[in-house]
Amino acid sequence: MQTLALASTVHALGPGWMDPSSLITGFLTSYGTWAVVAIAVVVFVETGLLFPILPGDSLLFMAGAFTAQHAMRLPLPVVVLVLFGAAVLGNSTGYGIGRAVGPRLFDRPDARIFKRTYIDQTQKYFDRYGGRTITIAQFVPIVRTYAPVASGVGRMPFRHFIAYNALGAALWAAGITVIGYLLGNIAFVKDHVEALVLMIVAVSVVPMVVEVLRERRKAARATATMAAGAARAAAPAQAGTVVDDGVHPPRHAR
Repeated sequence: MQTLALASTVHALGPGWMDPSSLITGFLTSYGTWAVVAIAVVVFVETGLLFPILPGDSLLFMAGAFTAQHAMRLPLPVVVLVLFGAAVLGNSTGYGIGRAVGPRLFDRPDARIFKRTYIDQTQKYFDRYGGRTITIAQFVPIVRTYAPVASGVGRMPFRHFIAYNALGAALWAAGITVIGYLLGNIAFVKDHVEALVLMIVAVSVVPMVVEVLRERRKAARATATMAAGAARAAAPAQAGTVVDDGVHPPRHAR
């Protein structure tokens, strides 16, 4: 009953494959105890196979909540370990793709999914945070999909990559699942699952929105600076221009 209640409260969120509760309910119906493997496949696809439009954060949270309500039929440590492994393996696969075929894949001008702008955005995170990008990117939708690829394209040493990869996977996959497990035992959470899922999705998007706004402000400042520079450069030229009005002859002609 609790599982059905969880599914019904978030049914209106959108397509079934974007609704984490419906996904898990379907996995439980189809695979029973092996549902955690199906959840791990979704995590792997989002982090490793360049398909960023999946409910990663909310899916992990709901996996923890379902585990707390004994719907997953597995102890929390097993669920956490499987999802942690899926995140590490997915990130490592993305790194391998970037190292092997990244430049050819993302440099095509007509690409609709594998856009160079995704790599450029991720590279900005690298420039700002260094190797920590791999850890930080786990919490940023889309960026977490392409950060490992950018690491491979940039030839980051794998021993460095895997260290940040493991830390990010522990904080993200294991951390969010545990949070879902802890909050899933609270009656308020059971009664407000839809609001919590929406809140988690909103929080996940906040860093990306902040980055977009920051880039827009930076571009606006750069445009203003260029305009001011052009105006200053034009001012002396205008001041030195001699206008021949036919009444007052130019100074050199007197």
